[in-house]
Amino acid sequence: MHITWLQTLLFAVYVVDFVIALTIVFLERKSPAATLAWIMVLFLIPIGGIILYFLLSQNIARRRLFKLTKYERQTIEKELLDQIDEVRHDRFSYHKREVAAWKELILLNQNYAASYLTQGNRLSIMTDGNLMFDSLIADIEDAQEFINIQFFIVKNDAAGRRLVNALTAKAREGVKVRFLLDALGSRRMTEHVLAEFTAAGGKVSYFFPPKFKYLNLRFNYRDHRKICVIDGRVGYLGGFNIGNEYLGRKPRFGYWRDTHLRLMGSCIGEINARFLLDWRLASRDDAPIDYDFREGALVAGNTAVQIVSSGPDTSRQEVKHAYLKMMTSAKKRIYIQSPYFIPDTSILESLVNAAESGVDVRIMIPSMPDHMFVYWGTYYYCGLLLKSGVRVFIYDRGFLHAKTISVDGEVCSVGSANFDARSFKLSFETNAFIYDPEEAFNLEAIFEQDMDDCHELTRQLYAQRSYLIRFKEGIAKLLSDIL
Repeated sequence: MHITWLQTLLFAVYVVDFVIALTIVFLERKSPAATLAWIMVLFLIPIGGIILYFLLSQNIARRRLFKLTKYERQTIEKELLDQIDEVRHDRFSYHKREVAAWKELILLNQNYAASYLTQGNRLSIMTDGNLMFDSLIADIEDAQEFINIQFFIVKNDAAGRRLVNALTAKAREGVKVRFLLDALGSRRMTEHVLAEFTAAGGKVSYFFPPKFKYLNLRFNYRDHRKICVIDGRVGYLGGFNIGNEYLGRKPRFGYWRDTHLRLMGSCIGEINARFLLDWRLASRDDAPIDYDFREGALVAGNTAVQIVSSGPDTSRQEVKHAYLKMMTSAKKRIYIQSPYFIPDTSILESLVNAAESGVDVRIMIPSMPDHMFVYWGTYYYCGLLLKSGVRVFIYDRGFLHAKTISVDGEVCSVGSANFDARSFKLSFETNAFIYDPEEAFNLEAIFEQDMDDCHELTRQLYAQRSYLIRFKEGIAKLLSDIL
């Protein structure tokens, strides 16, 4: 009787697996690689595969999550269309003549990502967590009107509490503080922990919180952005989260090497608009967005910047397409830093074509995993690229978490998006695309300095990897499209 019951259960499970497999093959628009990966998972781990499918394979691309008012939509569309027309017909006035060489990338970001090109910006590139955090706290302490801040991860540790204490103090002074946290990444930063902050007048909200305490059906879609805007005059954007480990205080990782930007100028309005759209979704607070595109409104320098955001609410993969355009336009060199490097076919082929065409392509990855399968997938794809002459450097000083790309010493990007399917398809990301030879040169110089703390993964060294590593790579390769 027990065997019959078990057989019935197993039969029912495999029927469900079969139905899901048919749904994936015929009804869902997944890539062939993702389809095969899901079918393998469903039939190798039947019950676990069903659970993973319902947790990880939802599609929210048809949902209109971020909504503009009629006035906001009309304003942004008019200003953007006017600028597109000026750029396309060479009537746009560039502050630096070198920017015009990247007209096609600018137009792509305008048309495909609705990203307005701002000029009159100034930025600082920060690679040390302690310096970035001290700078952020100092700017928060100088706030007079408002602070809009969001991070994927804020830990409930000394660093996290220092940030919360600074925000609480400003809220007590009457500064309007909005604190947006990802419900999964910042799950330890509970309402109880933030009780003093909210009592002081601060507002907190959580992105995609679980409807049930221990079950979040949207946990696969995370707000991975790291954004802060203070008084509309200074902004932060990049890869750092908030916690002790990001300041190099966790022995497991050691020194934490990341990249963040401190920005001033007309791009601040774009960053703030991105925050407010996320805030509206999470808090149901209809905070107004001031789309002020007048170039003279905020002038801090002469660097051109486009703020590009992407997420699973659309199938456009805006950041990835901008990366692709940069790589296919390269004539001299491409420098990439990413902790997770699992490229799809388009990224992989673009890098192969560039390297085979004589472009100096260099990729830097960490020497240690923080996500095991993702790391061995990264190692596998880097190994593939070695055959085409791509140079791969493995960072040994600590953990490399920077997400950067620089091309030809002319254009670069810094933000929250990694070179993997999760960043391109599943996470909400924001990157700054920077058109400035000086800043691109600075980013490339930082890359070359980091090479002193790396060892190079040569074809000979890669060929000597153990059978255990080859096995791990094989598993990661099969699952790479759903990691």
